[in-house]
Amino acid sequence: MKKRAIFTIPISVLLIAVMVTSFFLMSIKPATGNLKTGQKLAEYIRPAVVRIVNYAVISWQYNGYNTDINDYLKKLNYQSVIGGSGSGAIISSNGYIVTNAHVVEISKMEKGDVATEAMKQLAEQIATAYHYDYNAVVNYLAKNNLYTDVQMVTKVILPGGDILDGEIKAYGAPINQGKDVAVLKIEGKNFPTLTLGNSDNIQNQDNIWVSGYPAAADSDLLSPDSSLISTTNAGQITTASKNTKQGSPVIQLNAAATHGNSGGPVVNEKGEIVGLLTFRGDTVNGQEVQGFNFAVPVNTVKEFVNDAGAKNTKSETDTLYKEGLRLYWGGYYKNALDKFEAVQRIYPNHSEIKQYITNAEKKVDDSKILWSDYRTLFYIVDGVSGLLVILLLVFTFAFRPKQQTLVAAANPSPAPTPDSILADLNKEGKIDVQDLLKALQEQQKNQKKEDE
Repeated sequence: MKKRAIFTIPISVLLIAVMVTSFFLMSIKPATGNLKTGQKLAEYIRPAVVRIVNYAVISWQYNGYNTDINDYLKKLNYQSVIGGSGSGAIISSNGYIVTNAHVVEISKMEKGDVATEAMKQLAEQIATAYHYDYNAVVNYLAKNNLYTDVQMVTKVILPGGDILDGEIKAYGAPINQGKDVAVLKIEGKNFPTLTLGNSDNIQNQDNIWVSGYPAAADSDLLSPDSSLISTTNAGQITTASKNTKQGSPVIQLNAAATHGNSGGPVVNEKGEIVGLLTFRGDTVNGQEVQGFNFAVPVNTVKEFVNDAGAKNTKSETDTLYKEGLRLYWGGYYKNALDKFEAVQRIYPNHSEIKQYITNAEKKVDDSKILWSDYRTLFYIVDGVSGLLVILLLVFTFAFRPKQQTLVAAANPSPAPTPDSILADLNKEGKIDVQDLLKALQEQQKNQKKEDE
């Protein structure tokens, strides 16, 4: 056994080391510790944050005689536009979006009320252009400028550049009238999404991030494509228990936000939506003061999501994209490229995927080895190694050879017995037949003496 163990034990230890090494290699996961939480979240949430434009086109019939006003309306093709834009977040792979009610308020107004608001806006523009008295222009237009048509439009602009029609599926009420929540629907599939969290769990000073399309970030100096990129600002929950005059709960936070952020998601460290930005604090000396903004809690938002019949579901796009990001950040560029290309196949207009594919292709030669890709091979090697270890141990300790008695002597001879002792009676130097005959004769003589 000792001789066998000299060979089998080291081999068994080596095979066990192979098995341990394979398990270690398979357990290695991409490390993204060099990136801050905010950096990761910004990349995760950006593809699902959308810009929402809600407006009405009003057609006018001018019956007056003021040539300045007629010329002004003629330049506008006797039409004017009223409305605004806000932000929202896609929450289902089939295109449901959450935002504020006041972001899409125009589409819920009566046409006459829309025309009245448009008339006031038009009067202000004319008064400014020709230095007229505003009230005089309003009264003049009310008598001489009638609306003939009002068309309501709700458009959703995706980060990838697509512009889709939005249909209002659930609607609360504008600010100071009720719960400032609306749910829209766009047509499509495999949209990037965000997960709805639980606003009951938020606490004072929790870290949050606000994402959206603030008007302050728009500029004529920027390229048109820049308008598709959302802004993400960090902050904290400063109060989680305030209410509007109507009794609707709101969350106060200190992240910077302004017009255009309305309806944008407020997310926690897990990337879950905990609220939708709804309004800012009062101005001081006519100036906006940052750090005092309010959001509708996500549990209030969920009421309208349920009313709309929507489901907060992730898509395969989300899974592949996040896996690709983790691999890319960890240095596994080849594997990340596979994930990014899979995203492009199922959702070609993903806002971030083209750039990540380009970057991954440039770095693919420096890619680390992702050992978990060889999991099947490792399992086979481990199985064979384990079986060999068992066989070697059984061979070493379970099977022992039968011991044989070895008799070593210079001149071996059978053990003597009384009946087999023969002397060299004829003195020839050997024992032969003659000695046997002599022995028999001696025996007979001795027998006769005994008889006498």
